[in-house]
Amino acid sequence: MFPSVAATEATSEPGRDVRTGLDPASLMQAVCDYLYYFQGRHPATASRNDFYLATAYAVRDRLFQRGIQSLDALLHRPDGRTVAYLSAEFLMGPQLAANLVNLGIHDAMREALWRMDIRLEDLIEHEVEPGLGNGGLGRLAACYLDSLATLEIPAIGYGIRYEFGIFNQQIRDGWQVELTDKWLHLGYPWEVARPERAVAVRYGGYTEAYTDEDGRHRVRWIPAEVVKGVPHDTPILGYRVKTCNLLRLWRAEAVQTFDFEAFNIGDYARAVEDQVTSETISKVLYPNDASPQGKALRLKQQYFFVACAIEDMLRAHLRFGGTPSTFHKRWAAQLNDTHPTVAVPELMRLLLDDHGLEWDDAWEVTQKTFGYTNHTLLPEALETWPIDLFGALLPRHLEIVFEINRRLCDGIRRVYPGDEDRVRRMSLIEEQGRRSLRMANLACVGSHAINGVAALHTELLKSQVLSDWVAMFPERFCNITNGVTPRRFVVVANPGQSKLVSETIGDDWPIHLDALRRLETHADDPGFRARWRDTKHANKRQLAAVIKDRTGISVDPDSLFDIQVKRIHEYKRQHLNVLHILTLYRRLKLNPDLDIVPRTFVFGGKAAPGYHAAKLIIKLVGATGDLVNDDPDVRGRLKVVFFPNFSVKNGQAIYPAADLSEQISTAGQEASGTGNMKFALNGALTIGTLDGANIEIREEVGAENFFLFGLTADEVRSVKASGYWPRAIYEQNEELRAVIDLIASGALAGGDTTLFRSLVDGLLWHDPFMVLADYQSYVACQERVAALWRDPEAWSRMSILNVARMGKFSSDRSIRDYCERVWHVGPLGAPTEGAP
Repeated sequence: MFPSVAATEATSEPGRDVRTGLDPASLMQAVCDYLYYFQGRHPATASRNDFYLATAYAVRDRLFQRGIQSLDALLHRPDGRTVAYLSAEFLMGPQLAANLVNLGIHDAMREALWRMDIRLEDLIEHEVEPGLGNGGLGRLAACYLDSLATLEIPAIGYGIRYEFGIFNQQIRDGWQVELTDKWLHLGYPWEVARPERAVAVRYGGYTEAYTDEDGRHRVRWIPAEVVKGVPHDTPILGYRVKTCNLLRLWRAEAVQTFDFEAFNIGDYARAVEDQVTSETISKVLYPNDASPQGKALRLKQQYFFVACAIEDMLRAHLRFGGTPSTFHKRWAAQLNDTHPTVAVPELMRLLLDDHGLEWDDAWEVTQKTFGYTNHTLLPEALETWPIDLFGALLPRHLEIVFEINRRLCDGIRRVYPGDEDRVRRMSLIEEQGRRSLRMANLACVGSHAINGVAALHTELLKSQVLSDWVAMFPERFCNITNGVTPRRFVVVANPGQSKLVSETIGDDWPIHLDALRRLETHADDPGFRARWRDTKHANKRQLAAVIKDRTGISVDPDSLFDIQVKRIHEYKRQHLNVLHILTLYRRLKLNPDLDIVPRTFVFGGKAAPGYHAAKLIIKLVGATGDLVNDDPDVRGRLKVVFFPNFSVKNGQAIYPAADLSEQISTAGQEASGTGNMKFALNGALTIGTLDGANIEIREEVGAENFFLFGLTADEVRSVKASGYWPRAIYEQNEELRAVIDLIASGALAGGDTTLFRSLVDGLLWHDPFMVLADYQSYVACQERVAALWRDPEAWSRMSILNVARMGKFSSDRSIRDYCERVWHVGPLGAPTEGAP
């Protein structure tokens, strides 16, 4: 039953907007038109990808229609600010389902496709996810773009259009194997290239001083290399509003892509050499920086996208009547971690060299433009760049950095005379060893606002990592706790729970998440609790089917789904989880008739390609599954699964099915976390430490509704300061000793006693992340989990209360905080107050 174009036109209703209508007939016609006229396909022979593309193009039309309306509204507010969110990562996730939900046409599109014998669910499953990020940083950026549009705040996300994103993960013989992420290979219908808005990006060369016609000292940059940045725009629509913002990602291209002379003399490699070299910049997300070439490429990437962004912003500002000295009145730019920090000297360069501002005026504009979000407490994650490398690639920027640093150090000496140690700590330049540029310090001095991403994280930043900056500039610091978008991670990911909640309390909660509080009155209703359990069980059945398909492992939906999915890292302590599993396993081996709660343990996450310990943890999880899953003494009561290739798309299947959310990082290590929020919003109970946003989640849902264990951040510091000796804990705890010995014996490695030796030795002799110190508390807490699971009514009540009290953790609240405390930006149509 494939309609012809003529047939669909014949069914058009009088007065209906055929081009961008939202009813099933209009949507069906739009899909058919794209198949026929744009893709050259007949519905009878079109592939699933053809239908996916046609459907996506039809939806995109409706997004850009709203995008033009948003731009028109912005042009009529020339005194308002626009947010520029600068981020090296944007993990947007699949777009089709999210855009259908935001447009309010999910059911209408399902009907339209059903009339053509196409299942919408098949197209949603077919969609390839752009892996343009490594983890939480990129997912947070995506949530914030969703909230900015939903709150009708004009915004553009700026980043890199990596040709190959984060690797696709396969598990072979228990080991992670990295495969190329070819997310563009079937086409990406959501973006539109804008080659006419390309920007020239310069590298290398030298600078020269000169005197201008007014007798002023000036500097010009003579580059050795010029690369073109080509923008690609993806529309970002808000939920049930007309505001549609942009994600503008930049692709690197050679200025001259083909050397015809070299080709004619047979030097074919040199004919495309410039093209290959230039395109390398946007080729791969986070190239390995172990080599000098890798370091140079990473720095080139960081400068590439901020140079494109700042030039694009300045060009728009001037085009619509602004002047260089009022740039900060048009734009509020947020540095998402230190990757975009070179934007500070770049804006200074443009204002000084291209537009002739005096230093003090340019610096005032720059500081009022930028805000800086710090995302880490780990010293190794605070970026530095060798001065010789930075100067070779960006010679003019190094001169500007040196002048910023001279003025900064002079200011420190005025406030703290004689305190040269403080000057050394706050200097932008690390002088010890190989001289290097401290990007976090540059971000701090170049921004008017600095924020952490959870209450504990901000306090630790202020008391430890950035304490000197707090003393010098206390007014710059604030906390803005992270949030997640309930549209993608509940409405799209968990339609069953969303339907139940909307039927119970109304359908305004996706944009007013505090409305979930109305669920509290239903937590004591046995009938509602039963429906809540039915919804969760349906989600677990769906995940069980996916697990069987992806891994071949059969799991029981009636068991407790105990899930830890996140980046694999020692501080996140997936190996502590494994120690608990092996503890339960040993108990069953000692007494096969032991009455324990059946559990399915699901792990997921990627290890950095060069991070051996993290890869070994993945191998340990797989080996534990091999040992446990088919042991006749276990009788199916324990199952261990490593879910491969964790991503936003896979997360949408996993979060709704979780009963228990593992948030077990060492206290004082996790900046915030957002997985903890996604799990809790989908009805999972949390077992966790007082780390990151766990603290605030526990405060909101109630201590009685949170499974707390482990040392606090202060206790971790105290234990380490007094001389932590993990071997003593091993020797004194019989169950722990037996589990560690089991791993060391080779029983999980086919008798190979060397495979996990580095992991075992690290725990026994170093244990920097306090795994052994928290083991007994964790195991005891898990026993409390098991006791509650045996009471389904009590578990359901606690689950409902967790969801009801999670309103604080909407990314909408986070964005409102940024608007009020950092950006001073209001929604389209509203006056902006307090802007600099």
